[in-house]
Amino acid sequence: MKLTFWGAARQVTGSMYLLELEDDFRILIDCGSDFDRPRDLTPTPYPGGGLFPFEPSQINVVLLTHAHIDHSGNLPNLINEGFEGQVICTTPTYQLTELLLADAAALNQKKLKAANAAGGGKRRSRKKSSFVNVRELYLQKQVDEALETFVTVGFNRKFKVKKGLDVTFIPSGHLLGAASILLEVTDGGQKKTICFSGDLGRQNYPLLVDPQRIPQVDYLICESTYGGREHVNKESPEEALAAIIRKTCIDIPGRLIIPTFSVGRTQALLFTLNKLYTEHNFPHIKVFSDSPLGYQSTKVYEKNVGMLNEEAKEFYEDNRELFDFDNFTFLADMKASKAISNHSEPCIIISSSGMVQGGRVEHHIEVNIGNPYCTILMIGFAAEGTLGNRLLNGQKYLEIKGKDHEVQANIEKIDVFSGHGDCHDLMRFVQWQSPQELKKVFLVHGEYESMLRFQSDLNQVGYAGVEIPKKGQSYEL
Repeated sequence: MKLTFWGAARQVTGSMYLLELEDDFRILIDCGSDFDRPRDLTPTPYPGGGLFPFEPSQINVVLLTHAHIDHSGNLPNLINEGFEGQVICTTPTYQLTELLLADAAALNQKKLKAANAAGGGKRRSRKKSSFVNVRELYLQKQVDEALETFVTVGFNRKFKVKKGLDVTFIPSGHLLGAASILLEVTDGGQKKTICFSGDLGRQNYPLLVDPQRIPQVDYLICESTYGGREHVNKESPEEALAAIIRKTCIDIPGRLIIPTFSVGRTQALLFTLNKLYTEHNFPHIKVFSDSPLGYQSTKVYEKNVGMLNEEAKEFYEDNRELFDFDNFTFLADMKASKAISNHSEPCIIISSSGMVQGGRVEHHIEVNIGNPYCTILMIGFAAEGTLGNRLLNGQKYLEIKGKDHEVQANIEKIDVFSGHGDCHDLMRFVQWQSPQELKKVFLVHGEYESMLRFQSDLNQVGYAGVEIPKKGQSYEL
């Protein structure tokens, strides 16, 4: 049995792992978009001119840990290049993936239109070091074809893929429907167990269940986003958010803009605000949620209340609403979005994207960046080169849509809404495994420095076989 790491190897995004059994049955775990790929060079096609380092038609099945686009975003291209098998995941993962892939296709449509206008299959964008490869730009037709291959399974129910291959999806707590995937393989006459962690959540996160304990396995593939790092903020989400709102919307009073991801973070924010207003008699400040994708994904959460944590289910039983409260408005269109620029009273604007890289939030930042009574609250990671990253770095002047702006707004950051477990959560997950029985740990989905720190921490508590694979590196299991 051979395991090859084709994505999220010594980097965060592009999760994609190929497991080849002795009988040549091939399993792909995740098929994500790679946002860490260098953009200063035109992408070089793989041998044969394909988009993948393997032949998609030879893949028998895909196992999808969760919906985020760095795990699911390349599925339409996989189908387009010849994959004819099934994609297996949980029901909420299917529902959220449907939304995220449709959103990606809509963005691709805009990129394709711009590329065609420029007159080439590959073109350099206005940003000096960025290329667009139109072969990667799938549209809604390809999304629909991909979705037809999905098969949904329940949590903690063993699913027989074929004789000698059983799969169990175990809640990982990172996102609605997110799972760690346990494989039980009879290979070469021996039974072997392998776990792919997927992205791991944290304890007591709003709405979501805690990561569930994994049984003893032979091989563990573990994410390492927060390897060697703790979450900075130790207070609860309600306490952290309440302090910011008091400071920015009540004491001044002013305007609070929160860039956030539409799937997962938006729902955690809205639920926390609902709790503040419903259970803590917090002053009712106008709240706007400005993201069509955020609206659609919130509906998915509402359909799956039974899969949320006990706190959320009890809150729903008592109040019948998780995300709707007085003075809350979802903004339906761009006209409504732009109109709140003229809203004169204190308010909270929740909008995507979380890294302030495109999306409606960019307009809100542009309009308010020079307002000293405005606070921009960053609640998650912002990749290098994004507007969000430049805000966090404290730049005094920023270029937005081709114009320079002086930064007079206040920039704040909290990490209580991070959907990833920190170093303690990661250590807890690995330490469910006996160091004597666990043959190998493979660290993925993290910056290389984080992986090295996590590797060192694991070595110190007795885990000797900890590997940090390179992209394309294979291991015999």
